[in-house]
Amino acid sequence: MAMPKLAPVLKNISPYNDSDINWVHNGNLFIKYVVFFVQKVNEQLKKVHFVDAFGEVVFFDKNGDPPASYEVINWQLREGQVQHISVGHFSTSANGKYELVINEDKIIWSTGNLVTPKAVCSEICPQGTRKAQIKGLPLCCFDCIPCADGSISNTTGATDCINCPEEYWSNERKDNCIMKITEFLSYTETMGIILMALSLLGTCLTFSTMVVFIHFRDTPIVKANNSELSLLLLLSLIFCFLCPLTFIGELTVWSCMLRHTAFGIAFALCISCMLGKTTVVVTAFRATLPGNNVAEKFGPPQQRAIVCSCTAVQIVICILWLNVAPPFPDKVFEQRSKKIILECNTGSDAAFYAVLGYIGLLAIVCLVLAFLARKLPDNFNEAKFITFSLLIFCAVWITFIPAYVSSPGKYTVAVEIFAILSSAFGLLLCIFVPKCYIILIKPERNTRKHVMGKNPKS
Repeated sequence: MAMPKLAPVLKNISPYNDSDINWVHNGNLFIKYVVFFVQKVNEQLKKVHFVDAFGEVVFFDKNGDPPASYEVINWQLREGQVQHISVGHFSTSANGKYELVINEDKIIWSTGNLVTPKAVCSEICPQGTRKAQIKGLPLCCFDCIPCADGSISNTTGATDCINCPEEYWSNERKDNCIMKITEFLSYTETMGIILMALSLLGTCLTFSTMVVFIHFRDTPIVKANNSELSLLLLLSLIFCFLCPLTFIGELTVWSCMLRHTAFGIAFALCISCMLGKTTVVVTAFRATLPGNNVAEKFGPPQQRAIVCSCTAVQIVICILWLNVAPPFPDKVFEQRSKKIILECNTGSDAAFYAVLGYIGLLAIVCLVLAFLARKLPDNFNEAKFITFSLLIFCAVWITFIPAYVSSPGKYTVAVEIFAILSSAFGLLLCIFVPKCYIILIKPERNTRKHVMGKNPKS
């Protein structure tokens, strides 16, 4: 009785005729028809697409399955009770795409706040740091250690830092290499200005002293102190005071060659003049001994010969130095320093020490001769002044050696300039200030009798 009632339903599904309906009643073929019916229903369901009374889209996928639709629930503890709060949903669209919507502002985590907890042990290391594994913990647990000075890491999560090239240094953040600072004694910095001012001051004082000696060259005290050698000594002191100017400023090949050779020759000339003056003093008062005619044989030509020969030796040493291995500007890279020290390489250490050693030899010989003549009459105490000035000279340069070795960077040059200026000021003040005092302040002492010690001191 049920079979005839199925026919109207089948007509709505597929266009069957009456013969097809009669065919269904044939006993065993009923099962076959049911299968066919299900297939047709399934095909029709795939075409279903509408919005229901709740505003949800109803459809079926290619397999005849309804769309996946889930609500994301957050369990929250409120007033001692667990409440299920909807914080989002998951659904699929008719074209097969998935959609996940989460409202993070509504989520309360197990920590009791709205901040999302991290699912890792350690945060990723930022630029400028490297990862250091923590012993006994998983690989995701590590410390972020800042890169050492001179190395950088310009990526996040770096395991090692990269060393900067030789002329570069790491910036403060350790994420980029920047050019190192080139360090040298500049004319614009305070120390350079002070040393330059002292150099020019010494030059002006020496030149003024030379003017005084030229103006009063016919007075007894200037004549007694050998005016020719005195003027030559003052000229050499001017060169000594000007030498420090070649040590200041950015280095060049010429400034490096000039600073060492000018220093060596200027001081050799200075000490040679003092050696000539000391020899004159010694021979003059040795001539008072009976039968001693050394003073007659030791005149101005012999004095000039001493000065020229002693200076010529230093000139030859400097010429050989410049021809064999001249000084040159050199950049010193210290491994753990953000500065490049610009200094003059001596080229040949042996030549440099030969120049210094020769100056020291002349100073020692002159000091010995001046010491031997220390007991001359009080009014003619040139040898005493020379002795005292050379003691200061030797003390300055002996002290200079350890200070020079221990001073870093541009301070090495500053120490050398200070030694040059100190020794030059010592020679100028000890030898010429007492004479200028008599010439300008006490002219009554500037007489032949007083110079020869025939008048008592006033």
